[in-house]
Amino acid sequence: MPAIVARHAPSALTERLAAEGLHPVLARIYAARGVASARELSPDLSGLAAPGAMLNLTRMADLLADAIAADQRLLIVGDYDADGATACAVGVRALRSFGAHVEYFVPNRFEYGYGLTPEIARLARERFQPELLVTVDNGISSIEGVEECNRLGIKVLVTDHHLPGPRLPAAACIINPNQGGCAFPSKHLAGVGVMFYLMAALRAELRSRGRFGPDSPPASPTLLPEGEGSFEPAAGRNNGMGPNLADLLPLVALGTIADVVPLDHNNRVLVEQGLQRIRAGRIQPGLDALFRVAGRDARRASTRDLAFAVAPRLNAAGRLTDMALGIECLITEDPARALHIAGELDRLNHERRAIELNMQDEALAAVEATEYSESYTLSLFNPAWHQGVIGILAGRMKDRFHRPTFAFARADSGELRGSGRSIAGLHLRDALERVSVRHPGLIARFGGHAAAAGLTLREAALARFRDAFEEAARGMLSPADLERVIETDGELADADCCLELATILEDVPWGQGFPRPSFHGSFDVVSRRVVGERHLRLRLARAGRPLDAMLFGATAPLPERIDAVYRLDANEYQGQRGLRLIIEHWNAASG
Repeated sequence: MPAIVARHAPSALTERLAAEGLHPVLARIYAARGVASARELSPDLSGLAAPGAMLNLTRMADLLADAIAADQRLLIVGDYDADGATACAVGVRALRSFGAHVEYFVPNRFEYGYGLTPEIARLARERFQPELLVTVDNGISSIEGVEECNRLGIKVLVTDHHLPGPRLPAAACIINPNQGGCAFPSKHLAGVGVMFYLMAALRAELRSRGRFGPDSPPASPTLLPEGEGSFEPAAGRNNGMGPNLADLLPLVALGTIADVVPLDHNNRVLVEQGLQRIRAGRIQPGLDALFRVAGRDARRASTRDLAFAVAPRLNAAGRLTDMALGIECLITEDPARALHIAGELDRLNHERRAIELNMQDEALAAVEATEYSESYTLSLFNPAWHQGVIGILAGRMKDRFHRPTFAFARADSGELRGSGRSIAGLHLRDALERVSVRHPGLIARFGGHAAAAGLTLREAALARFRDAFEEAARGMLSPADLERVIETDGELADADCCLELATILEDVPWGQGFPRPSFHGSFDVVSRRVVGERHLRLRLARAGRPLDAMLFGATAPLPERIDAVYRLDANEYQGQRGLRLIIEHWNAASG
């Protein structure tokens, strides 16, 4: 079992948070995550970072307002993951509510790859004849694609959040919190978050132009009109302030969680506000349908529901067929049509899982047949692997072997497409940049984040890439970085191991950079039973107290006593809620 360490929670900070009224365990949990005051936990929209701090945001809003006034044809070019789909849906819904003529186009990943390429620019011109093109969740690296749009007479606005390269595209305007010179304080906005901010700025600009009636209030210089709670009109829709953009926050929450961006304060507010609306039934028909087909109760929605039930079904469209199906689910107002599409997405997700399990078995066999323990990285390829599932596979292998991992699948014309996932300590995009500089021409295209990245290369170059990536990682990691360490929130007193605390924790927006709490302790194993052929239902005991537990993805026998890392779960069964422990790691108890 990997080393287990308790997160450091400064005692003075823990005591201060408890004195501010937080449950003592929550005070310890939040102190370990760097929360300095209970005020930082407020989900109020007024706490969001001011839109005006984002470089070029007001200028882009002006350009969009001009295009709407001129009745121009607008086209959103999206990405094929859940962040791209929700960003596209936010844009389409908001722009249409503003009276814009807007369509969307999502490149099929298997035919055209990622982003705004020259081919996509030509297809967009042929199919939609746009006068203004807006990218969402892509575009910051689309140098050639933007050039082709410019040649075709299409003005391009780039909205993205991925890290920019040394050269930016020659777009009419770019917003990206990570571009040079941008003072926006939250650098971790997902693509859907960037689009939401743009629509808020656009609404303010349209209101200043009287778009929503002769009595429209003047625009605030900060783009946060007084009395709106940042984005939400206080008196509803018919007050001259324009459509209520807060209605889009469920989509923002979904895209933010699905893209696994760090949950800084700004993102936590966006996610919590979205969850509040989902639980209250203020939800798009398509999102409601996705909850239904996943068998989840939207009235008790949590970030885990978004991450592990809703997002995989939405992503299944982009992984196996075409993300247009997912976007249609999110933008339709017809509940029956939404439920029909969600059913198809559920079917695709079951198909995806079957493909994934087979690929995992093949990948495990390949890794275990090598001396991987001496390697800093894994670069895996099988000619039969599915392009749409290699990202999931890379994540599974990274988690299992605690190595930065790329999984590759065949594309067209002798090329391989790779998807990578990284461990703490190795910034994956920076590693690819290092490979590209040291081995010019080896990588055809690449992009991404610290934790996830993608690339394209020639199949004949795979062995060279494997060596070059290993070399780069050895220069950026130490042997200690390869030793897996599991952080927990320490031991939990018997009195705190209860349904009340599990319920409290369930309602908090946990995610990347703000991890869901886990604890460690020792238990007697009273009984075990295999369920669903792949999981164990356990009866544990601590200090004579019986506890229900689940161990997912394992069926091997357990010893009579275990040391375990676990989390609290408020489980519902046959209409009754009860405490359940979810065992995440275990080994035989020492002593």
